[in-house]
Parts: sequence; C-alpha cells; structure tokens
Amino acid sequence: MLNGFLVLNKPAGFTSHDAVAKLRGILKMRRVGHAGTLDPMAEGVLVMLLGAATRASEYASGADKEYVAGFELGVTTDTQDSWGTVLSRAPVAASRRDVEEAVRGFLGQSEQTPPMYSAVQVGGVRLYDLARRGIEVERGSREITISDIELLPPREGDGPNEYRLRAVCSKGAYIRTLCHDIGQKLGCGACLTSLTRTRSGSFTLREATGFDGVAAAAAEGRLENLIRPVDGLFSDLPALVVNAEGEKRALNGAHLAARHLQSGRVPPEGGLCRVYAPDGGFLLLGVSRPLDRGGLAVFCRKYFTVKEDHA
Repeated sequence: MLNGFLVLNKPAGFTSHDAVAKLRGILKMRRVGHAGTLDPMAEGVLVMLLGAATRASEYASGADKEYVAGFELGVTTDTQDSWGTVLSRAPVAASRRDVEEAVRGFLGQSEQTPPMYSAVQVGGVRLYDLARRGIEVERGSREITISDIELLPPREGDGPNEYRLRAVCSKGAYIRTLCHDIGQKLGCGACLTSLTRTRSGSFTLREATGFDGVAAAAAEGRLENLIRPVDGLFSDLPALVVNAEGEKRALNGAHLAARHLQSGRVPPEGGLCRVYAPDGGFLLLGVSRPLDRGGLAVFCRKYFTVKEDHA
C-alpha cells in the first residue's frame, strides 16, 4: 500500500473524480483521493492523496490557490464558461483600462454566489444535477477572499475582447463566477475561456507530473521520487514528538499533555499540530483543547500512522 501524496498536472477534460479513477488504474490501488476539486475544463495542480493520506482531504483542501484564467467579454453562458450554452451576446464598450479597474475591484473580501453548475449541495442535491434538469434554485452567497489579482499582458492572437488574469484566492472561490462578475460589472457580460491552476498551497505547476509521468514512474519502479510523505501537506504546522508513553496514548486515542512530549510544546488553544512517534514516524494531526482540570492538551483529530492496528 502506498501512503502519501503526489502533485498531479491534471489535463483539461478530466473531472477530479476521473483523475482519481485514472490513478487507481495506474497505481493498482483503491485508496486514492484528492484535495480540492478542479473543474473538467481546468488544467493544472491537483494534489492527489494515497492510502492513509486520504484522511487528510478535509485539512489539505483549505489552502489558497493561484489561477491563470482567460475570459471573453460580451458573452454569457449557462455554465459561465465557454463549454456551456450561450445565453447572450452584447457589444463591448470597455477599454483595457476599464477592464483593469474592474479586475482590481475584486481584490480583498467579497460575497460570491456559487454557479448552478457546481458541486455545492442544496437540500442534499448537487447544484449541477439540478442545472442539468433545467432547474435553478436560490442559493446563498459565501464570503471569499482574493488576496492578489491582476490583468495579464495581451498575447499575440488574442481577440479584441479576450483577456487573461491571474488570481490568488481562498477555498471555495469560483474563477468562472469571478469572470462572470467582472463582465456584469462592465455591463457586457463575460465567460471563462481557459483555466490553469498554477499553485495549490505551496505546491506549484512546475513540480506537478502528468498521468504519463506517473505511469512511467510506476513501470520503472520510481514512484518514490513522486510520492511525498503525508506530513508534507502540513509543513506549516508546529511539530511535536511524543515519548514512548505518549505514543501509546496517541494510538489509543488518549489526549497528550506536556509530560507526554519528547520535544515541542502544546500549541495555544484551538491550534493544530503534527504529532510524531519517538522514531520520527508521523502519527496524527492534533488540536489543542482545555482539560477539565485546567491546562491544555493535544487531542487527536485524524490518524495517519500506517501501523497495522490504526491504518
């Protein structure tokens, strides 16, 4: 059983679930997942989780993402991208300076309404399932943060209404909807024409590998060069090393106090941390919580040890 993660360069035309199925076939294993979804139209960085690392999905999906997106002004579609059915066409009076100002206006926190063609659930049903049946429902907006955004220079061959932007955004932001909203702000509409995720957390497109590269590594016995240990997903969290008693307690689901630590400190209340065995093996993610009798301790959030009893 392989345990860890790899950084995949997902090609356009694959859903995130398709990517899971493809890797299951290449790696000949069932326990494959992903951290954060990527639209079928999009390509680029998708972190794939293997074996015990599949337990990390809810924690690894929250990292910020960077995208490069192409969009066309004057066109709207039912999916907010060029793969959808055209709903309207309108003349475009906006200058490049107008577009730059509109793009910069989305910097910071804002409310965004998820598109109907999305995996968001309303009443236990995926929005895209409703959209495919021609049903549109009321859906609440969500707060997103765009920490960096810019209009990119034009490329040779771009049409008069074709633009590209780069955006760094929080979990849950839809770039399709961002482009749609830019078009609405300019009064002419817009739709996404291309999308590349260039970064997910600290993992970049430069270090990502395509399906062919993974298949070649598997065939040549070089997978260890691609698969990284699961704790690499949490490198920004503080690390604790437990003593022998602490390891036993951790593997039995008991809390860890300061006396159970070989090195490191219990983080402030609510803080997440990585917990390691005395031999350096990664055991689990922990969270600091108060004890009834006073003081703080680390409580297990999710096991990642591959020891037989807890794999």
